[in-house]
Amino acid sequence: MKTDVLVVGGGIAGAAVSYYLAQEGVDVVLIEARDLNTQASGTNAGSIHVQIQHPEFVSMGAGWARSYGPTLRLLMASQALWLGLSDELGVDLDVRLTGGLLVATTPAQMQAIEAKAVIERGFGVDIEMLDRDALRQRAPYLTADAIGAGFCPGEGKANPLKATRAFAAAAQKMGAKIITETRMTALEPTRGGYLAQTERGPIAARRVVNAAGAAAADVARMLGLNIELQGFPLQVTVTEPVATMIPHLVYSAAGKLSAKQALNGTCLIGGGWPARLRADGSLATDPASLAGNMVNAARVIPALARARAVRSWTAVVNGTADWRPIIGEASGQPGFFLSLFPWMGFSAGPMTARLTADLVVGRAPRLSLKGISVLAD
Repeated sequence: MKTDVLVVGGGIAGAAVSYYLAQEGVDVVLIEARDLNTQASGTNAGSIHVQIQHPEFVSMGAGWARSYGPTLRLLMASQALWLGLSDELGVDLDVRLTGGLLVATTPAQMQAIEAKAVIERGFGVDIEMLDRDALRQRAPYLTADAIGAGFCPGEGKANPLKATRAFAAAAQKMGAKIITETRMTALEPTRGGYLAQTERGPIAARRVVNAAGAAAADVARMLGLNIELQGFPLQVTVTEPVATMIPHLVYSAAGKLSAKQALNGTCLIGGGWPARLRADGSLATDPASLAGNMVNAARVIPALARARAVRSWTAVVNGTADWRPIIGEASGQPGFFLSLFPWMGFSAGPMTARLTADLVVGRAPRLSLKGISVLAD
């Protein structure tokens, strides 16, 4: 098989870059080792983030936050794409941007939120500081211990079970070929581009996009490239459907938490709690993480203590130590592109793919990657 561009990875980044390339008439083949959307893109909690994550701000400091700040522009640009994707792809992706609340229960936490907001505003993120009364008026479902919050109106949620498949279906309508349950076993440069060996035979491609998420480092190593990317096993929990009570994306300044309510009434609770890696490489939910996550959630949103958790699941999320994206053409390997946004890949997926497509077709990216991608420094 021959193609102009081979996309490796069937998550949101791979499906979206296939769509944007096919939209421009590029011959595209996407291969995925499993089925579409079965890894992190389909097993995350569906949050659309715009702001700097608070636990990392606390642990890594203001200096790190300022260096990471340019990446917020990519997240905001992706948020703008999310707003129009349901109409563009012809599928209701359940996109709701009702705002994110970072809740404080102590003066020290409020000071940290305010310090983070100063940096975020410097990069164009809208953050409103709410005192106790303003927070109570906006979010009466929160704990009475809350003394204030930072409110980011551009945050919210989308449906991770729909987004990747909607991109893939739209790409196929425009001529992209999608091959699932097919593992790539080798990749080597050739005079005309690259030759991929797969379980269904070889694929010759002029260019390759590595959008393999947590497995992207393994793909890069096939070409002798080392990228600073690791896979981190995390877990998420969902409750039974309950009456509507959480209109926002809720975080806690006291510990790891993201909580939101889906349109069907279920509440999705996560925040980066680790899952357990078994000796055979498979994943299992960690009871200690489950308990800690549920305690944090019930402390911030007391009504959640009465909701029954019905299922927890795991995913391997790609991450980098500095949280910065890896987007662009790899040095020394012309025609081999990386399309990786660590930790918050679902939120950033649409714009990460859009920028990658720009680069693949030889066009300047519509958003400068200077200060964002490690490959643009």
